[in-house]
Amino acid sequence: MENAHLSYLSDSAEGESEVLHASIYQELRRRLFTGKITPGLGLSTRMLAAELNVSQMPVRDALSRLSAEGAIEIRSKRRIQVPPMTAARFNDLLQCRLLLEPRAARDALPFIDSARLETLKKIDAQLDAALIAGDIAAYMENNFAFHFTMYRAAGRRTSTQLIETLWLQFGPFMRVVYGRVGTAILEDQHSLAIKAIEAKDANALESAIASDIGDGMGLIGRNGLDPE
Repeated sequence: MENAHLSYLSDSAEGESEVLHASIYQELRRRLFTGKITPGLGLSTRMLAAELNVSQMPVRDALSRLSAEGAIEIRSKRRIQVPPMTAARFNDLLQCRLLLEPRAARDALPFIDSARLETLKKIDAQLDAALIAGDIAAYMENNFAFHFTMYRAAGRRTSTQLIETLWLQFGPFMRVVYGRVGTAILEDQHSLAIKAIEAKDANALESAIASDIGDGMGLIGRNGLDPE
């Protein structure tokens, strides 16, 4: 009986550890998606662990996973950063996004019910408010929420994960560009996407998402690939 109890405690502790590791990984992914970790910003396991109030082990594990996904470079324990954006990498990311995301939106269309559509409309309203206010952080958060609320509707986990990997790599640079040029110049392609969803027009939805990608990635291309 005692051995069984010890086994239960061990399994419980292991489960809690897995949950902690997953939560740290997801938090760092969210920061990359929304540009809260920017190019040129030096990171360290110790700094992140102190900020998140955890030990260094789950942070180190999360950083290793993010490095494998191409989101960060680990040069040493004290030299962790977003890798520089080259022209070749930028073009590769752009082409991959244009290949995957418009199709993901098309595939999601039959699964976007009235409740999910209302969610998208609410997110779009928050995007509009962020554009007007010039609130870059809110725009980045809601832009991510809009796209992935749509893509995840189809339940295609593999394609969604592939798209997330792309967002991990360009999100930090998007934040830098918005910081330079602001959000006022952005066109709201999301409203066109909503109209296409309401009309059940898959071609128009694909076009709106492709235009949205072109607008955002175009800003990176026109305003420099490297942080100032």
